[in-house]
Amino acid sequence: MLMSKSDRPAKVHYMANGFRVLAAGDHVVCGRSGARIPIEELRYWSVATQEPYASAQLASEALAPR
Repeated sequence: MLMSKSDRPAKVHYMANGFRVLAAGDHVVCGRSGARIPIEELRYWSVATQEPYASAQLASEALAPR
């Protein structure tokens, strides 16, 4: 069975002021919760770890100094 673009995660490069989609897909997977994040709703990520986050809360927790 072939997978459509909507059934696979995108490969994304995260930059300070945006991101670049390297391989087509309709979502990315949150680095903290594992939730699917539609590309259109992606707002939070870490440039250093190249991880997306589903919410500001998850991004803050992930980026907080330990």
